[in-house]
Amino acid sequence: MPHQLDVQLYGITRFNLVTQDLERLVAFYRSVLGMAPIGTEEAVAPSEMALLGLSGAGRRQRLAAGGQHLAIDQFTAPGRPYPETGDAASLCFQHLALVVVDIAAAFARLGDATPISINGPQQLPESSGGVRAFKFRDPDGHPLEFLQFPGHSDRSEALIRRIDHSAISVADVDESAAFYANLGLSPGPRTLNQGPEQERLDALPAVQVDVAPMNPRNPSPHLELLGYRTPRGTRGPERSANDVASTRVVWRGTGDSLLRDWDGHLHQIQSEQQP
Repeated sequence: MPHQLDVQLYGITRFNLVTQDLERLVAFYRSVLGMAPIGTEEAVAPSEMALLGLSGAGRRQRLAAGGQHLAIDQFTAPGRPYPETGDAASLCFQHLALVVVDIAAAFARLGDATPISINGPQQLPESSGGVRAFKFRDPDGHPLEFLQFPGHSDRSEALIRRIDHSAISVADVDESAAFYANLGLSPGPRTLNQGPEQERLDALPAVQVDVAPMNPRNPSPHLELLGYRTPRGTRGPERSANDVASTRVVWRGTGDSLLRDWDGHLHQIQSEQQP
């Protein structure tokens, strides 16, 4: 059970991925996904290393995806690789949803990237949002999802328009929604996603998953809670901040702290006054 800190979350600043091979992973996000580097490689500040509870040093490359930012970190004291048994229902599962203009073209660029979804992009029914979607993994095993929304067919040359949200699997969607509401996020309309399209998207049998958006106060990407009724996901060991599966959502908020939610997902909060 996490300690509920006396903080408020205003908006998402960036998403941080952990790698054991910075050059390889940056090359994937640049060449395959078309993200642009922001500046040059930088050192992770000693104060941030202390906040993360890590010894040694770290280095980081920031990337732009539409109007959002992604950072990739490598630490001199490496953690565990992404668990090979982590499926979409597992509680370590956390994917970034990337909005694309043309999902067929985006899918064709993936080459030998590891797919999660079966039989290519899936057209989800209106009850599940009516989007076209495809889930896959980057070279380190981080899950990603392409999303194409209905009617979005502009001729933008950018492969990725934006990072729409980070989705995290949770054991109890009501309990987790209350936890995040206490941090200042507002619940959006829920859906119950199920049926053959969802099963192919997740590569899981008999899927029934509650999807609960949680929206920050300021316009930005949002958080989505995925509560799998069936199949039930496994919890696994608690993750350290240098483990490859320890994706961090970095927030503007009150106080500088590292927050671990009910299911072990990490949130880094940077103090900033709300505009």
